[in-house]
Amino acid sequence: MSPSYLGRKVLQAIATLVFVVILNFMLFRLMPGSPERILLRNPHLDAQSIAAARARFGLDKPLLPLEISVDPPSLKVNPDSQFLAYLQTTASGDLGLSFEFRGESVTEVIGVRFWPTIILIGLAELIAIVVGLTLGSAAGWKRGGTLDRVGNGISLILYSMPYFVIGMPLIIIFAAGLGWFPTSGMLSPGAQYQSPIDQLLDFARHLVLPLATVSLGLIGGYSILMRSSIIETRGEDYVTTARAKGLKDRSILRDHAFPNALLPTVTVIAINLGYVVAGAITAEIVFNWPGLGTLTVDALAARDYPVLQGIFLLISVAVILANLGADLIYGRLDPRVRA
Repeated sequence: MSPSYLGRKVLQAIATLVFVVILNFMLFRLMPGSPERILLRNPHLDAQSIAAARARFGLDKPLLPLEISVDPPSLKVNPDSQFLAYLQTTASGDLGLSFEFRGESVTEVIGVRFWPTIILIGLAELIAIVVGLTLGSAAGWKRGGTLDRVGNGISLILYSMPYFVIGMPLIIIFAAGLGWFPTSGMLSPGAQYQSPIDQLLDFARHLVLPLATVSLGLIGGYSILMRSSIIETRGEDYVTTARAKGLKDRSILRDHAFPNALLPTVTVIAINLGYVVAGAITAEIVFNWPGLGTLTVDALAARDYPVLQGIFLLISVAVILANLGADLIYGRLDPRVRA
């Protein structure tokens, strides 16, 4: 891989990150509502209490560092602004204090919800990649056969269904009906565990239905994309040459068609892996899973700017890095894109 290609992709990622940091500041401040009223949980506040709350969280400072004067016309830079303070704290790794969680560090608030989402969505992505690509390649290689019709039909149904549509029947059948799994949560409330193994087993029982929901929702998209790629590679010259050499279909698919058909899916898989940190909001809400998805909903309801900024920044950085990784992998696999 040439240094110019690598440098170009890294510079694009840095430029995108700078834009995201600026957008991250402005986006949530355009939302309607007054965060200090939600913070103090009192709709009948006096002016002094509101001013004290705004000063504590820096909301009394001007948004932008530029001050425009009309008479006389002038443009000044105000170092004491919310934007510059945001840039300084973000660069130092300090994401501020949460409004909703009574002044807790945003890093701590996000950290508590980070790993439940990584476990749920990360495992679901791994399952979906393996099952979806296997199903899609088999269906595309046997185009028009029974496996193709059944597999493609199931993939289309799963791809068109939101997570909550998949999750609700699973809850009704396997949780409420058969009682095999809990309906919600990550651990049983008030449970006393004899050993870490008991706690792990309880966690696994709570994980099964959310994991199945997210995995099924992702499998359809990967399968459809892989099927389309395999169908395109079937007519390529190298596949015809492999058949002329007398190679078996399984060998041709595994060693020739599959690696080349995998190229278009690299970018999609990488970007989806970037969204692992975002979580599946609807799935987490349906199963009351304490991840970043439910945290995002709570922060939106509370106008919790620091938490929203932290989540948005975390997701953006993950997606940018994943996209950069996809570009580098794609450039490694296909020399044509490095030209």
